[in-house]
Amino acid sequence: MKITRFQNEKLQEEYLLAEHPSGLPIYICEKPHFNGAYAVFGTRYGSVDNAFRRKGEADFTEVPAGIAHFLEHKLFESEDGDAFARYAKTGASANAYTSFDRTCYLFSCTDHFAESFDILLDFVQHPYFTEQTVQKEQGIIGQEISMYDDSPDWVVLFNLLCCLYEQNPVRINIAGTAETISHITAPLLYRCYETFYNPHNMFLVAAGNVKAEQVLAACERQLKATPPLPVETRPYRESPAAVKQYAEQAMPVSIPQFAYGVKLPHPGAGYMPARERVTLRLMLAAFIGPQSPLYNDLLNEGLINPEFGGTLFDGRGFASLIFSGESRDPKALARRLFEAARAACESGLPEEEVELIRRRFYGRYCSGFDHAESIGDALTDCACEGVGLFDEADLLQTITTDEINDCLRRVFVPEATALSVIWPLGGDR
Repeated sequence: MKITRFQNEKLQEEYLLAEHPSGLPIYICEKPHFNGAYAVFGTRYGSVDNAFRRKGEADFTEVPAGIAHFLEHKLFESEDGDAFARYAKTGASANAYTSFDRTCYLFSCTDHFAESFDILLDFVQHPYFTEQTVQKEQGIIGQEISMYDDSPDWVVLFNLLCCLYEQNPVRINIAGTAETISHITAPLLYRCYETFYNPHNMFLVAAGNVKAEQVLAACERQLKATPPLPVETRPYRESPAAVKQYAEQAMPVSIPQFAYGVKLPHPGAGYMPARERVTLRLMLAAFIGPQSPLYNDLLNEGLINPEFGGTLFDGRGFASLIFSGESRDPKALARRLFEAARAACESGLPEEEVELIRRRFYGRYCSGFDHAESIGDALTDCACEGVGLFDEADLLQTITTDEINDCLRRVFVPEATALSVIWPLGGDR
């Protein structure tokens, strides 16, 4: 097994990456003084992977929306019982999630790490699906989808994504719909599992009070060498412009909710380069972060409240800036945001404000090494995006204010923007 150790002398931090013969990359960050440990077993498979073909196949397999999320739920079950019941005996807190571009199974614990880690390796590698259990799960997830449909935060986001994207599957609800999941079958789940849960497409992370020898020994016992299975997801063309620039819906809210988006240039089939991602995040914080003059102006004008926030929404094959929250006049707010962006393009963001944001980002980055979960989540990003854990530290020190201002001038294009609003039932619009 090839093991590479990465160190950063300035941060006095290190982690290792082991390349297991099965094809699985294993990331380990030992923190012996921590009280707890955290582990993630994940696959680069999410809701956007809804049409794929294996090497040698002529046609793409189209799968129902929501199947990646459905598979995540079903993987906890086995002929012998439920993985959560097994974790209850070790005292670990277990969970899982499916996003647009990945599915992750995880646990945290303060004791009995070895036993909990064995459970993680075991159940993720041993799927068990029957038509009876699939039908039962359709009802359970159908109720979960109904909850999403009743959530203004969720609805306003996906209404925005449908405005921004025409073909990209990121516009489709991660959990699917009651109709789409009704077409999920046990054989189809097995096909998706065999395609995307190949060790060469997966990753393993352990951080906190763990021992590398213990982690690798468990992997030696439970992982099997597996040949790679090249998979191609169906490509699609996406215009740089938004599909439409406005969507609205009425729901039982007291104050209008909004999501204002700026569609960024398509990053292709992969992820946005790390330098561009960090530059965008710095630009966003300097432009409209809680410490920015614009944020305080909008707050004083009553166009936003403290729940307002701006974020870089990006992943494999998609990237946007999204501003969201509550506003009594979302349309006026959207106009103000764009006008402020164009004014900032002319004047540029001040050097002193950018430097202040840079220092805050660096401090937040360093504090992340104080928690096993934040280290584990950062290593999960590294595994999915093909970057190093210490890359951000270097980028924060080398990205210039000129780069940030150039980024600002590139992204705020009128035809790339869209506004989604949830209005109160019976309220004025």
